[in-house]
Amino acid sequence: MRQNISSGSPYEDVFGYCRAVRVGNTVHVAGTVAQPPNVAGCDARQQAAAALDIIVDALARAGASPADVVRTVTFVTDIADMELVAMAHRAVFGDIKPASTLVEVSALVDPEVKVEIEAYAVIDDDG
Repeated sequence: MRQNISSGSPYEDVFGYCRAVRVGNTVHVAGTVAQPPNVAGCDARQQAAAALDIIVDALARAGASPADVVRTVTFVTDIADMELVAMAHRAVFGDIKPASTLVEVSALVDPEVKVEIEAYAVIDDDG
């Protein structure tokens, strides 16, 4: 059974996607960026933390938690921001240690956005 989880972003209808999809015991969270007021004037750590807050909320709505995350993919517009982004990622996943990839890209959806994060979770039905 498929469960679509919306974040209410206007881009969901424009682009034809939802924030997260749960199928069985897996949850796929779409690329997530910080939303105002956590964009303009915010550094990459602040933006990553705000994006991770949205991801954690989507996971919860899908019946999952950060402890269920097995993989993250992070896109940054400046690889020099790696340490800042790592601080935010570690605050959520430091003890969980999912497989993770960090990639520099030339741009994201908004020129002020510095980081976008995807997450993939597998819910352990055995507790």
